[in-house]
Amino acid sequence: MPKALLPRYPVPALNVQLVGGQRFVLGASPGEKFDLVVFYRGLHCPICAKYLMDLERLASEFAARGVQVLAVSGDDEARGREMAEKVKASGVKFGYGLSLRSARQWGLYISTSRGKTSIGIDEPALFSEPGVFIVRPDGTLYYGAVQTMPFARPQFQDLLAAIDFAVAKDYPARGEFTGEV
Repeated sequence: MPKALLPRYPVPALNVQLVGGQRFVLGASPGEKFDLVVFYRGLHCPICAKYLMDLERLASEFAARGVQVLAVSGDDEARGREMAEKVKASGVKFGYGLSLRSARQWGLYISTSRGKTSIGIDEPALFSEPGVFIVRPDGTLYYGAVQTMPFARPQFQDLLAAIDFAVAKDYPARGEFTGEV
C-alpha cells in the first residue's frame, strides 16, 4: 500500500535519466521557488499525452515563476522520447526509467497491464499511476496529489494560481500534522 508523503518533510530521492542525455537529480539544481514533478503513466496513456501537452503549453509560465518542471514515467528511453516528441517538449524536462520501487516511495499507486490501450499501445506489465508534487528547493514537500486512475488530475492553470498565492502570501505547506486525532 502506498504511503502518503507529508508536507514540510523531505521527499524521497529522485534520480532519472532525461530524454536528451542528461540526468535529473532532485535537489541538485532546484528551481528558484519550486520544482514541479509530474509523474505520468507512460506512452500508452492518451490522457497523459493531453495532460502533458497542457503542461508544455504552460511551461514558460512556470519558468517565469521560478518553477522547474519535470515529467517522468517508468517508460524506457524510446517510449520516453516518443512521449516528449508527441508533446513537442521544449520547456518540460522528460525523465524516464522510474523504478516501481521509487514510484512506491513517492506514494504512487501501481497498476497491472490490461493489454493494449485505446490508442493501440501495450501497457507495461506494471506501471505507476499519476502524481503531481511541488517540492521546495530545500527538498521538502509543498504540495502533493496522487490518483488511482488517469482521470481528474490537478489542472496546471490552477497550480499556477496557487503558486502565485503561496509566494505572495508566504503561505505554508498544509497537511503536516502527525499527532493523535
